[in-house]
Amino acid sequence: MKLTTCVLILVLLFFCVPVLAVDIWVSPTGSDRNPGTEAQPKASLTMALRQARDMRRLNDPKIKDGIEIVLQGGVYRLVEPVYVQPEDSGTESSPTVIRAAKGQRPILSGGLPVTGWKKVTESIDRLPAEAQGKVWAVDIPMIWGDPLNFRQLWVNGKKAERASTYYDGPLDRIIKSDAENEEMWIPAPKYSIKDSRQLEFIIYQWWTIANLRVKSLNIIGDRARLRFHQPESRVEFEHPWPVPIDDPQDIYSADDKYPFSGNSAFFFANSLELLNRPGEWCRDLVTGKLYYWPRENEDITQAEVIVPVLETLIHLEGTLDQPVQHVRFHGIGIEHTNWTRPSVTGHVPLQDGMYMIDAYRLRPVGTPGNRRLDNQAWLGRQPASVSLRSAEYIDFEKCVFQHLATTGLDCVESTHHSRIEGCIFRDIGGSGIKVGFYGHLGYESHQPYDPTDARAVCHHIRIANNWITDCSNEYWGCDGVDVAFAHNVNIEHNEISHLNNAGISLGWGWTRKLNCMHNNRIHANNIHHFARQLYDVAGIYVLSVQPFTEISNNSVHHLEEAPYAHLKDHWHYIYLDEGSSFMQVKNNWTQEPRVNANANGPGNEWENNGPQVDESIKQSAGLEPAFRYLLTQ
Repeated sequence: MKLTTCVLILVLLFFCVPVLAVDIWVSPTGSDRNPGTEAQPKASLTMALRQARDMRRLNDPKIKDGIEIVLQGGVYRLVEPVYVQPEDSGTESSPTVIRAAKGQRPILSGGLPVTGWKKVTESIDRLPAEAQGKVWAVDIPMIWGDPLNFRQLWVNGKKAERASTYYDGPLDRIIKSDAENEEMWIPAPKYSIKDSRQLEFIIYQWWTIANLRVKSLNIIGDRARLRFHQPESRVEFEHPWPVPIDDPQDIYSADDKYPFSGNSAFFFANSLELLNRPGEWCRDLVTGKLYYWPRENEDITQAEVIVPVLETLIHLEGTLDQPVQHVRFHGIGIEHTNWTRPSVTGHVPLQDGMYMIDAYRLRPVGTPGNRRLDNQAWLGRQPASVSLRSAEYIDFEKCVFQHLATTGLDCVESTHHSRIEGCIFRDIGGSGIKVGFYGHLGYESHQPYDPTDARAVCHHIRIANNWITDCSNEYWGCDGVDVAFAHNVNIEHNEISHLNNAGISLGWGWTRKLNCMHNNRIHANNIHHFARQLYDVAGIYVLSVQPFTEISNNSVHHLEEAPYAHLKDHWHYIYLDEGSSFMQVKNNWTQEPRVNANANGPGNEWENNGPQVDESIKQSAGLEPAFRYLLTQ
């Protein structure tokens, strides 16, 4: 009896011991000299992380059950990225949690508010007649004496459009391309461009677009000759895929399968002469002004106008031997990122937004590892608002990624056992989520990737119950979710919609050789309203050898009618492209029986796909019940 009583007392004492955890509070109105209490919060996430880092360094007993950095509601305007380093790592029992205060909405913003707008009453040279007296202007923000470079502008949370000819009626097509002299011929523009110093030429190129900075535009009769700045001019005229020009030596230029290879549609952007409708803006270096034509019932003097400054807001970066571990983000907003490279060097992508630094056709064809390969390309990667390298056990829960220039969240390399769940990705210039290895300057993009040190590969990543919408709205060749060389990536129960290209792209390399990809899964996603601008596309697009990969129980529907597709019928709901092998495709509901298998390898199994699939599969796809509230946010 005495022993039983003693045991009971010890149990009660154990549960009465206070939890040894610590909160560090942050507020937009706080001070980094404060101790980080709720009453005296810090002002920045960076300084809160430093305080947490010191507590771990000193083995403070209060962190036994973890550290929670609690962000109160409001906007945190970052002047530099937040760096999460190995020293910030938690453990399984003592994680580092960065979360929103209960019921509040903190936003990490890389943007700059623009105020002081004044209506332009005098006549502006180069501004179209229909815009005279209707635009407002402000000085371009300056940083260290230079005008800030940016390519996006948001007014009251809605993205404004750069001045362009895209909305001025049906687009013209390129008449002729001269690769030897690096020039293109187009119909003479219907509008007068008096100053082409900022002018961009945007070309539809099958499954992506190219942004070329115009060097000269000369009207010759009923045609105009265009020349472009380097380095994009060389890359544009040399690279073969996607086919950009009409090359008489190119076997694909004139045959029946590719009748419009060089006859691409195009439009101009980024010049004051093109600002001719409400909702458009132009950053004009000639006058040093930022111009905007307000939409109907929009008071620009009272509006919140934001331009982006930073390209990446959060870097989680460790090493293979010392990764960042056990960090969680919960309920955080990520907004307003920039990407200026297309304004500095142009942008000529290969696929999934990966831009070519060097690319050309091989004559004769073949490399030591691939005797049939007809081209080579070395790639660069767009930045992301949140970037992960050498990170493990990282979670993003109920975060909102929006108003971003390029990728939302990118697991670049050596990221594993991590989770992205219950998040919103919307109004994003590039991909919503990107995972895995795509190559770099030291690795040609067609090589199968299987590094000797397997730790470099991304794996065991769960992407589930996210609402991913209005992505690829700047660089149309991106997708909702892009996964390259990686394994054990599970993409399930996501709502993916309103995209200019594909819903989910899985795989890289265009290869039938075994590589690091295997055991990936695309399951029960609801993918719809995709292919708004580009064809050679699918709701689910897959590449290369991926043993034990499963595509199942997805609902794919409402493919859009891309207005300037090279081939009007080259669209699919599920598309297994070059080298796809050893995959199982089953029980996917598609609006029509349109699937494609192009140059596939062996071992693919197709079972029960199409509009005849049971209605219950269609109804179960997309967000699970506990996450459907996201669609009302």
